[in-house]
Amino acid sequence: MLDMKRKIKDALYEQFSRTTKALSSPKRIEILDLLSQSEKTVEMVAEQTDLGIKNTSAQLKELKSALLVDTRRDGKYVYYRLASNSVANLLFNLRTFNERHFTEIQKIASQAFNDAGLIDAVNRKQLLAQAKKGDVILLDVRPSDEYTQAHLPYAISVPISDLKKELKNLPKNKEIVAYCRGPYCFFAKEAVELLTKKGFIASRLKDSVHEWASHGLPIEA
Repeated sequence: MLDMKRKIKDALYEQFSRTTKALSSPKRIEILDLLSQSEKTVEMVAEQTDLGIKNTSAQLKELKSALLVDTRRDGKYVYYRLASNSVANLLFNLRTFNERHFTEIQKIASQAFNDAGLIDAVNRKQLLAQAKKGDVILLDVRPSDEYTQAHLPYAISVPISDLKKELKNLPKNKEIVAYCRGPYCFFAKEAVELLTKKGFIASRLKDSVHEWASHGLPIEA
């Protein structure tokens, strides 16, 4: 009887470990973070994570085996996406847990971002009201496929790669608040630096779309 109980426990914990094994790779965590923005093909993931196609396919296979991602086929392309919203919640909780326990994360983030142009203690409801009235311009600087998947209400899409040529269409008499994939995404930081250099009033919102929604605020798709 004791041996049977031991076998059952071992089998259960082995299943529990499937998720942690899948999350043991930094690149697989990055891929999940990327897929939390929108579904993507292998080629898109490979390009945006600086991985080769073969390596990306292998990492996605591991994530699918752990039931963290799902797929759909559209013609000759296979699109990968998070298996459910609970995976996005898992990523958010993993990040916040590690931020509280490892000071190295804050040191790296502080050195890389230096909180340049960051909105401190942002009142999200107030920001939303200002964007609705047109007093603030919300700028989504992620790739357009991620904006199409989901974005903040009243936000306009100007991918960071297109921002320089779109400056002429942005007002200089209103504050521009840029956001991207979350606190460790460089797109919004680069946008604020460029806008400020060109004479705009600009700041950065740390929230990703998922984090924004986690505060009970609406998103659009």
